[in-house]
Amino acid sequence: MSSTAVADPRIAGPDDPPPTPESEAGRLVSEDTYWRDYYFESDIHYEWNDGRLEEKPVSDYATYCVCHWLLLLLSHFLKTRPIARHVGLEMGFRMRLRDRVVIRKPDLGIVHNDNLQPLLFHDRSYHGIFDICLEGLSDQDRRSIERDTLTKKAEYAAAGVPEYFILHREPKYQRFYRLNDAGIYAPIEPQDGVLASRVLPGFQFRLSDLVEQPEDEALRDDPVYADFVLPKWREDRERAEAEAQRAEAEAQRAAAEAERAEAETNRADAEAEARAEAERRAREAEAELARLRAQTGDRDGA
Repeated sequence: MSSTAVADPRIAGPDDPPPTPESEAGRLVSEDTYWRDYYFESDIHYEWNDGRLEEKPVSDYATYCVCHWLLLLLSHFLKTRPIARHVGLEMGFRMRLRDRVVIRKPDLGIVHNDNLQPLLFHDRSYHGIFDICLEGLSDQDRRSIERDTLTKKAEYAAAGVPEYFILHREPKYQRFYRLNDAGIYAPIEPQDGVLASRVLPGFQFRLSDLVEQPEDEALRDDPVYADFVLPKWREDRERAEAEAQRAEAEAQRAAAEAERAEAETNRADAEAEARAEAERRAREAEAELARLRAQTGDRDGA
Protein backbone atom coordinates (compact mmCIF):
# COMPACT_ATOMS: atom_id res chain seq x y z
CA MET A 1 0.00 0.00 0.00
CA SER A 2 1.20 3.47 -0.77
CA SER A 3 2.04 5.83 2.07
CA THR A 4 1.08 8.92 0.09
CA ALA A 5 -1.93 11.04 0.89
CA VAL A 6 -5.28 9.72 -0.21
CA ALA A 7 -6.69 12.06 -2.84
CA ASP A 8 -10.20 12.01 -4.24
CA PRO A 9 -10.79 14.00 -7.43
CA ARG A 10 -14.23 14.95 -6.14
CA ILE A 11 -12.71 16.72 -3.13
CA ALA A 12 -11.82 20.40 -3.11
CA GLY A 13 -8.23 21.42 -3.63
CA PRO A 14 -5.83 23.18 -1.27
CA ASP A 15 -8.09 26.24 -1.01
CA ASP A 16 -10.45 24.53 1.39
CA PRO A 17 -13.30 26.51 2.92
CA PRO A 18 -12.59 27.95 6.38
CA PRO A 19 -14.11 26.39 9.49
CA THR A 20 -17.71 27.18 10.31
CA PRO A 21 -18.27 30.47 12.17
CA GLU A 22 -19.13 28.58 15.36
CA SER A 23 -15.80 26.78 15.33
CA GLU A 24 -12.82 28.11 17.23
CA ALA A 25 -10.38 26.06 15.17
CA GLY A 26 -7.06 27.85 14.88
CA ARG A 27 -7.38 29.63 18.19
CA LEU A 28 -4.28 29.62 20.38
CA VAL A 29 -4.94 28.31 23.88
CA SER A 30 -2.79 26.81 26.59
CA GLU A 31 -2.83 23.11 27.24
CA ASP A 32 -4.49 23.67 30.61
CA THR A 33 -7.21 25.74 28.92
CA TYR A 34 -7.72 23.03 26.32
CA TRP A 35 -8.21 20.31 28.92
CA ARG A 36 -10.49 22.52 31.00
CA ASP A 37 -12.62 24.27 28.37
CA TYR A 38 -12.38 22.36 25.06
CA TYR A 39 -11.59 18.70 25.64
CA PHE A 40 -15.15 17.86 26.67
CA GLU A 41 -16.80 20.20 24.15
CA SER A 42 -20.02 18.46 23.05
CA ASP A 43 -20.93 20.34 19.86
CA ILE A 44 -17.51 20.51 18.21
CA HIS A 45 -14.72 18.08 19.05
CA TYR A 46 -11.33 19.72 19.22
CA GLU A 47 -7.82 18.32 19.23
CA TRP A 48 -4.84 20.35 20.34
CA ASN A 49 -1.70 20.88 18.28
CA ASP A 50 1.11 22.63 20.11
CA GLY A 51 -1.14 25.41 21.39
CA ARG A 52 -3.64 25.60 18.58
CA LEU A 53 -7.16 24.22 18.52
CA GLU A 54 -7.99 21.89 15.61
CA GLU A 55 -11.52 20.84 14.81
CA LYS A 56 -11.88 17.07 14.44
CA PRO A 57 -13.62 16.34 11.10
CA VAL A 58 -16.48 13.86 10.86
CA SER A 59 -16.63 10.80 8.59
CA ASP A 60 -19.74 9.95 6.57
CA TYR A 61 -22.18 7.22 7.62
CA ALA A 62 -20.84 4.62 5.16
CA THR A 63 -17.35 4.97 6.63
CA TYR A 64 -18.81 4.82 10.12
CA CYS A 65 -20.40 1.47 9.20
CA VAL A 66 -16.99 0.13 8.18
CA CYS A 67 -15.51 1.24 11.51
CA HIS A 68 -18.48 -0.14 13.44
CA TRP A 69 -18.22 -3.56 11.79
CA LEU A 70 -14.54 -3.80 12.64
CA LEU A 71 -15.29 -2.69 16.20
CA LEU A 72 -17.89 -5.46 16.57
CA LEU A 73 -15.36 -7.97 15.24
CA LEU A 74 -12.78 -6.66 17.69
CA SER A 75 -15.31 -6.99 20.52
CA HIS A 76 -15.82 -10.65 19.62
CA PHE A 77 -12.07 -11.17 19.68
CA LEU A 78 -11.47 -9.45 23.02
CA LYS A 79 -14.40 -11.29 24.60
CA THR A 80 -12.77 -14.57 23.58
CA ARG A 81 -9.21 -13.41 24.29
CA PRO A 82 -9.28 -10.51 26.79
CA ILE A 83 -5.73 -9.33 26.11
CA ALA A 84 -6.55 -5.65 25.56
CA ARG A 85 -9.13 -2.90 26.02
CA HIS A 86 -10.57 -0.61 23.40
CA VAL A 87 -12.11 2.82 23.72
CA GLY A 88 -13.78 5.43 21.53
CA LEU A 89 -15.84 8.13 23.17
CA GLU A 90 -13.55 10.84 21.77
CA MET A 91 -10.95 9.84 24.36
CA GLY A 92 -7.75 11.75 23.75
CA PHE A 93 -4.13 11.00 24.50
CA ARG A 94 -1.12 13.27 24.79
CA MET A 95 1.95 12.79 22.61
CA ARG A 96 5.21 14.58 23.36
CA LEU A 97 6.95 14.68 20.00
CA ARG A 98 10.43 15.88 19.21
CA ASP A 99 9.34 19.41 18.32
CA ARG A 100 5.91 19.83 19.94
CA VAL A 101 3.13 18.39 22.05
CA VAL A 102 -0.16 17.28 20.48
CA ILE A 103 -3.39 15.84 21.87
CA ARG A 104 -5.34 13.60 19.51
CA LYS A 105 -8.68 11.80 19.76
CA PRO A 106 -8.54 8.68 17.57
CA ASP A 107 -11.86 7.20 16.53
CA LEU A 108 -10.76 4.00 18.25
CA GLY A 109 -7.86 3.37 20.58
CA ILE A 110 -6.64 -0.04 21.75
CA VAL A 111 -4.53 -0.58 24.86
CA HIS A 112 -2.87 -3.97 25.27
CA ASN A 113 -2.78 -5.45 28.76
CA ASP A 114 1.02 -5.42 28.53
CA ASN A 115 1.10 -1.65 28.00
CA LEU A 116 3.03 0.07 30.79
CA GLN A 117 0.12 2.48 31.21
CA PRO A 118 -3.15 0.58 31.70
CA LEU A 119 -6.47 2.00 30.59
CA LEU A 120 -8.42 2.51 33.80
CA PHE A 121 -12.19 2.42 34.20
CA HIS A 122 -12.47 6.02 35.39
CA ASP A 123 -10.06 7.53 32.85
CA ARG A 124 -11.46 10.41 30.80
CA SER A 125 -8.27 10.59 28.76
CA TYR A 126 -5.63 7.97 28.18
CA HIS A 127 -2.37 8.73 29.94
CA GLY A 128 -0.16 6.50 27.80
CA ILE A 129 0.38 5.76 24.11
CA PHE A 130 -2.23 3.61 22.39
CA ASP A 131 -1.10 0.30 20.91
CA ILE A 132 -3.44 0.68 17.94
CA CYS A 133 -5.08 3.85 16.66
CA LEU A 134 -7.90 3.69 14.15
CA GLU A 135 -9.26 6.64 12.20
CA GLY A 136 -12.30 6.74 9.95
CA LEU A 137 -11.09 8.87 7.05
CA SER A 138 -13.02 12.11 6.63
CA ASP A 139 -12.97 13.14 2.99
CA GLN A 140 -14.95 16.36 3.27
CA ASP A 141 -11.95 18.32 2.04
CA ARG A 142 -8.28 17.85 1.23
CA ARG A 143 -7.20 19.21 4.58
CA SER A 144 -9.22 16.53 6.38
CA ILE A 145 -7.75 13.79 4.18
CA GLU A 146 -4.17 14.91 4.81
CA ARG A 147 -4.91 15.20 8.52
CA ASP A 148 -5.35 11.41 8.81
CA THR A 149 -3.08 10.20 6.01
CA LEU A 150 -0.09 12.49 6.59
CA THR A 151 -0.24 14.51 9.80
CA LYS A 152 -1.60 11.92 12.21
CA LYS A 153 0.35 9.16 10.54
CA ALA A 154 3.59 11.02 11.21
CA GLU A 155 2.57 11.89 14.76
CA TYR A 156 1.46 8.38 15.69
CA ALA A 157 4.65 6.92 14.28
CA ALA A 158 6.80 9.44 16.13
CA ALA A 159 4.93 8.75 19.37
CA GLY A 160 5.44 5.01 18.96
CA VAL A 161 1.88 3.79 18.24
CA PRO A 162 2.68 0.25 16.98
CA GLU A 163 -0.21 -0.05 14.48
CA TYR A 164 -2.35 2.51 12.69
CA PHE A 165 -5.48 1.72 10.66
CA ILE A 166 -7.21 4.18 8.34
CA LEU A 167 -10.68 3.05 7.29
CA HIS A 168 -12.95 4.36 4.55
CA ARG A 169 -16.05 3.21 2.73
CA GLU A 170 -13.94 2.66 -0.41
CA PRO A 171 -11.18 0.03 -0.11
CA LYS A 172 -8.74 1.99 -2.26
CA TYR A 173 -8.52 4.64 0.46
CA GLN A 174 -7.94 2.23 3.33
CA ARG A 175 -4.47 2.05 4.86
CA PHE A 176 -2.95 -0.26 7.48
CA TYR A 177 0.47 0.45 8.98
CA ARG A 178 2.86 -1.13 11.45
CA LEU A 179 6.02 0.37 12.93
CA ASN A 180 9.16 -1.25 11.59
CA ASP A 181 12.49 -1.57 13.40
CA ALA A 182 13.44 1.93 12.25
CA GLY A 183 10.35 3.43 13.90
CA ILE A 184 8.70 4.15 10.54
CA TYR A 185 5.26 3.04 9.47
CA ALA A 186 5.36 0.32 6.81
CA PRO A 187 2.23 -1.06 5.16
CA ILE A 188 0.88 -4.27 6.66
CA GLU A 189 0.79 -6.72 3.78
CA PRO A 190 -2.32 -8.94 3.66
CA GLN A 191 -1.98 -12.67 3.08
CA ASP A 192 -4.58 -14.04 0.66
CA GLY A 193 -6.64 -10.93 1.29
CA VAL A 194 -6.50 -11.32 5.06
CA LEU A 195 -4.86 -8.72 7.28
CA ALA A 196 -3.53 -9.81 10.69
CA SER A 197 -2.57 -7.66 13.65
CA ARG A 198 0.69 -8.23 15.46
CA VAL A 199 -0.41 -6.20 18.48
CA LEU A 200 -3.38 -8.54 18.92
CA PRO A 201 -2.11 -12.00 17.92
CA GLY A 202 -4.93 -13.99 16.37
CA PHE A 203 -7.02 -10.97 15.40
CA GLN A 204 -7.48 -10.89 11.65
CA PHE A 205 -10.03 -9.88 9.06
CA ARG A 206 -10.64 -10.21 5.37
CA LEU A 207 -10.27 -6.83 3.69
CA SER A 208 -13.26 -7.41 1.43
CA ASP A 209 -15.41 -7.98 4.51
CA LEU A 210 -14.88 -4.38 5.58
CA VAL A 211 -17.16 -3.44 2.70
CA GLU A 212 -19.45 -6.49 2.67
CA GLN A 213 -19.80 -6.52 6.48
CA PRO A 214 -21.19 -10.07 6.83
CA GLU A 215 -23.37 -10.96 9.81
CA ASP A 216 -22.07 -12.96 12.76
CA GLU A 217 -23.86 -16.09 11.54
CA ALA A 218 -21.75 -15.99 8.39
CA LEU A 219 -18.53 -15.43 10.32
CA ARG A 220 -18.79 -18.17 12.92
CA ASP A 221 -18.08 -20.94 10.39
CA ASP A 222 -15.58 -18.90 8.35
CA PRO A 223 -12.03 -20.20 8.96
CA VAL A 224 -10.74 -16.61 9.13
CA TYR A 225 -12.97 -15.85 12.12
CA ALA A 226 -13.94 -19.23 13.54
CA ASP A 227 -11.46 -19.04 16.43
CA PHE A 228 -13.01 -15.96 18.00
CA VAL A 229 -16.49 -15.22 16.59
CA LEU A 230 -19.22 -16.94 18.63
CA PRO A 231 -16.99 -19.80 19.80
CA LYS A 232 -19.55 -20.75 22.50
CA TRP A 233 -22.18 -21.25 19.82
CA ARG A 234 -19.77 -23.48 17.93
CA GLU A 235 -18.82 -25.33 21.13
CA ASP A 236 -22.50 -25.85 21.94
CA ARG A 237 -23.15 -27.06 18.42
CA GLU A 238 -20.19 -29.45 18.55
CA ARG A 239 -21.31 -30.63 21.98
CA ALA A 240 -24.84 -31.22 20.65
CA GLU A 241 -23.47 -33.05 17.62
CA ALA A 242 -21.27 -35.19 19.86
CA GLU A 243 -24.24 -35.89 22.14
CA ALA A 244 -26.35 -36.83 19.11
CA GLN A 245 -23.59 -39.14 17.93
CA ARG A 246 -23.38 -40.73 21.39
CA ALA A 247 -27.18 -41.13 21.46
CA GLU A 248 -27.13 -42.70 18.02
CA ALA A 249 -24.31 -45.05 19.06
CA GLU A 250 -26.26 -45.95 22.21
CA ALA A 251 -29.38 -46.58 20.14
CA GLN A 252 -27.38 -48.78 17.81
CA ARG A 253 -25.90 -50.61 20.78
CA ALA A 254 -29.37 -51.07 22.29
CA ALA A 255 -30.71 -52.31 18.95
CA ALA A 256 -27.83 -54.76 18.65
CA GLU A 257 -28.43 -55.91 22.22
CA ALA A 258 -32.11 -56.35 21.45
CA GLU A 259 -31.20 -58.37 18.38
CA ARG A 260 -28.87 -60.54 20.46
CA ALA A 261 -31.57 -60.99 23.09
CA GLU A 262 -34.12 -61.88 20.44
CA ALA A 263 -31.68 -64.35 18.90
CA GLU A 264 -31.05 -65.85 22.33
CA THR A 265 -34.79 -66.11 22.93
CA ASN A 266 -35.29 -67.73 19.55
CA ARG A 267 -32.44 -70.17 20.27
CA ALA A 268 -33.88 -71.01 23.68
CA ASP A 269 -37.34 -71.50 22.15
CA ALA A 270 -35.87 -73.73 19.46
CA GLU A 271 -34.01 -75.78 22.07
CA ALA A 272 -37.15 -76.08 24.17
CA GLU A 273 -39.15 -77.21 21.15
CA ALA A 274 -36.43 -79.71 20.29
CA ARG A 275 -36.44 -81.07 23.85
CA ALA A 276 -40.22 -81.28 23.85
CA GLU A 277 -40.17 -83.12 20.51
CA ALA A 278 -37.53 -85.51 21.78
CA GLU A 279 -39.54 -86.18 24.92
CA ARG A 280 -42.67 -86.74 22.84
CA ARG A 281 -40.87 -89.19 20.63
CA ALA A 282 -39.42 -90.97 23.65
CA ARG A 283 -42.88 -91.32 25.15
CA GLU A 284 -44.23 -92.64 21.87
CA ALA A 285 -41.35 -95.10 21.65
CA GLU A 286 -41.98 -96.29 25.21
CA ALA A 287 -45.68 -96.66 24.48
CA GLU A 288 -44.94 -98.63 21.34
CA LEU A 289 -42.52 -100.82 23.22
CA ALA A 290 -45.09 -101.45 25.91
CA ARG A 291 -47.67 -102.32 23.29
CA LEU A 292 -45.31 -104.77 21.61
CA ARG A 293 -44.47 -106.39 24.92
CA ALA A 294 -48.12 -106.75 25.68
CA GLN A 295 -48.77 -108.42 22.36
CA THR A 296 -45.85 -110.81 22.92
CA GLY A 297 -47.21 -111.74 26.36
CA ASP A 298 -50.63 -112.49 24.94
CA ARG A 299 -49.19 -114.90 22.38
CA ASP A 300 -47.08 -116.68 24.96
CA GLY A 301 -50.15 -117.18 27.21
CA ALA A 302 -52.19 -118.63 24.41
